[in-house]
Amino acid sequence: MTTQPTDKLPKLDPETPIGWIGTGVMGASMCSHLRSAGHPVTVFTRTKSKAASLLDAGAEWADSPRTVAERCPVVCTMVGFPPDVRQVYFGDDGVLAAAQPGALLIDFTTTEPSLAVEIAEQAAARGAFAIDAPVSGGDVGARNATLSIMLGGEAAAVDAALPLLQRLGKSIVRQGGPGTGQHTKMCNQIVIAGTMVGMCEALIYGHRAGLDLETMLASIRGGAAGCWSLDNYAPRILKRDFAPGFFVEHFIKDMGIALREAERMNLALPGLALVHQLYVALKAQGHGRKGTQALMLALETLNG
Repeated sequence: MTTQPTDKLPKLDPETPIGWIGTGVMGASMCSHLRSAGHPVTVFTRTKSKAASLLDAGAEWADSPRTVAERCPVVCTMVGFPPDVRQVYFGDDGVLAAAQPGALLIDFTTTEPSLAVEIAEQAAARGAFAIDAPVSGGDVGARNATLSIMLGGEAAAVDAALPLLQRLGKSIVRQGGPGTGQHTKMCNQIVIAGTMVGMCEALIYGHRAGLDLETMLASIRGGAAGCWSLDNYAPRILKRDFAPGFFVEHFIKDMGIALREAERMNLALPGLALVHQLYVALKAQGHGRKGTQALMLALETLNG
């Protein structure tokens, strides 16, 4: 992809208008941080009621992604699935139908690396810049602005986006060109898949062995078993709190992307494939809109 001239990139300050598309579990919190920093914010989401808190706080409503792009030199997207991303960017009323020369387009959705490359190429053809910026940290990280943000895109575009990204996350790392942020997120999800099933199996084992699970967790979280999932999801499981910080169906989507990319690269990832199937079973049991910690329910069913 040809390197773009960077002199038209927006200089981000608290008065720079920001467009935000997608106000779900994480998107609403992320957008609120930018509005709180002083940015005039224009929002669009498929279900307007999900943007109510932002609109009540002073954000402006747009009727389409195209309208967002017409109003704002910076457009951020945080939607669900690759077809949603494609529609938001390439639809007749999509972002790329109206992206301004020099516009900065940041997709925080976890999606296909090839789609991220396609968006970047089409943005460049219009004189705009696109960054793939998937995040990790769930609802807690979004609320606390402590997300890990994995970036793919031109270095100058990433540098221009840093003042905004620093309002949202603590770990902000450019991986390389377009698509590399998404590939890095696949690595992240592969690790999480393994830790989630290990955590749930440890809780089941500890319960059957007659351990006090709080006491057991106090011992193991300070050693080599310590991890984010153990600290954040195990307490929710013990409280039987399966509300979504990250939806089961979205994790299935992410693991599916990773498995397809692995097949394309002629890689066998049997651990990921197993956990993917466990989550598919969980969704089949009617739990697709629960949080990923609900994997415990599938394993409890397996063990009676």
